[in-house]
Amino acid sequence: MADFEELRNMVSSFRVSELQVLLGFAGRNKSGRKHDLLMRALHLLKSGCSSAVQIKIQELYRCRYPRTIEGLSDLSAIKPIIFNLDSSSSPVEPDLAVAGIHTLSSTSVTPQSPSSPVSSVLLQDAKAHFEMQQPSPPIPPVHPDVQLKSLPFYDVLDVLIKPTSLVQSSIQRFQEKFFIFALTPQQVREICISRDFLPGGRRDYTVQVQLRLCLAETSCPQEDNYPNSLCIKVNGKLFPLPGYAPPPKSGIEQKRPGRPLNITSLVRLSSAVPNQISISWASEIGKNYSMSVYLVRQLTSAMLLQRLKMKGIRNPDHSRALIKEKLTADPDSEIATTSLRVSLMCPLGKMRLTIPCRAVTCTHLQCFDAALYLQMNEKKPTWICPVCDKKAAYESLILDGLFMEILNECSDVDEIKFQEDGSWCPMRPKKDAVKVSSPQCTKIESSSVVSKPCSVTVANEVNKKKVDVIDLTIESSSDEDDDPPAKRKCIFMSEAQGSPTKGCC
Repeated sequence: MADFEELRNMVSSFRVSELQVLLGFAGRNKSGRKHDLLMRALHLLKSGCSSAVQIKIQELYRCRYPRTIEGLSDLSAIKPIIFNLDSSSSPVEPDLAVAGIHTLSSTSVTPQSPSSPVSSVLLQDAKAHFEMQQPSPPIPPVHPDVQLKSLPFYDVLDVLIKPTSLVQSSIQRFQEKFFIFALTPQQVREICISRDFLPGGRRDYTVQVQLRLCLAETSCPQEDNYPNSLCIKVNGKLFPLPGYAPPPKSGIEQKRPGRPLNITSLVRLSSAVPNQISISWASEIGKNYSMSVYLVRQLTSAMLLQRLKMKGIRNPDHSRALIKEKLTADPDSEIATTSLRVSLMCPLGKMRLTIPCRAVTCTHLQCFDAALYLQMNEKKPTWICPVCDKKAAYESLILDGLFMEILNECSDVDEIKFQEDGSWCPMRPKKDAVKVSSPQCTKIESSSVVSKPCSVTVANEVNKKKVDVIDLTIESSSDEDDDPPAKRKCIFMSEAQGSPTKGCC
């Protein structure tokens, strides 16, 4: 390991970005001016930093000055091991699973942090000797500070290989890298006892070994993203990538949509023999990728729904305040909205809501059914709101307390109307009611005749028969063809009444 003076010189040559990465790696405050960052980093050295921090310093220094190859003198301290990558079934020494060695082409051997839950070995090159080479673009960090977006349907149990750069080792278009990881007896047991029926009727492990690839970007959490011409082998067997690659466009190969890869079926479920992953891809100018392997537990939509219910129901007053805000008169607008109609039907299943839900990021009041939404994303995870077509991540979902109250109180309507004060009333279909346009119009009995003109709208009356009578005594001529037609007289005939009773329409 490098001495204190050598490490201090390395740290003193760092820029602000390297100092921030180092302090963040060590769990220290990484904000402030360069002088403050440098003082904190030097104090970290004086206080006796761990071997993992010293390795990080050397790694950052190699990235800062790629022409200088540091740490070659440290190779003598590590037991020399030659890896046979030709035979996927050849056992590796037991020390390999404990040492956690990462070998790089043209760089020093970098031990993994002892705090890692599972020891892993990265074989960046199958060379038995290390040559002093001058890398032609700057080498990206071996373990970039990449964060992947969390997957709602998976709980991460352990990190088998933390995010590791897919480093381009030659000028050829197609690259290939090898990675090795080993499972502990506890992890093997967890996988073996987890075999169960998953959605779709298939029997599979719910505890899985999951491989994820993404862009090596540290600015924000990354989504799964595949390099071009990706090919993965696990223990020498080709792993079929899920889904279908889109057809070529203008003769150019289209990339597959990225998603996590369940490689459990090809993993050796043994703590005695390590597992090897081979990744080949086509290099792209200006794009670096990262791979990582996790031990995860797969969840179902019913489990996620239960977790969503455990978060609690949002207070109805939140929704009432949102209603008042939407219906508040805008002084700059000529149109004032005094009411707001909202459907109680789920836009996904076209059925009445049972568990009203929406994302806190949505600005609309319309809810969708939480159970249907989770089932839809279990089959194909898009996490898009079916109302506004915007992102509605699982973490942002809430159960609406006001809509739950409405659904419990009003079971016979499918639409409601909100008023300015936040109150609501059911919207019933018009055909269920009898509409009378004039209060002077009364029901006609056997001998009562109404002389004043009026209009009556009668719906669904089976005891009345409407008969049209046309008065033929009115003279008509060709000159009066354009005149409006004469009023028609109608007679309401009651079934119990023998003689018709005249009325006016």
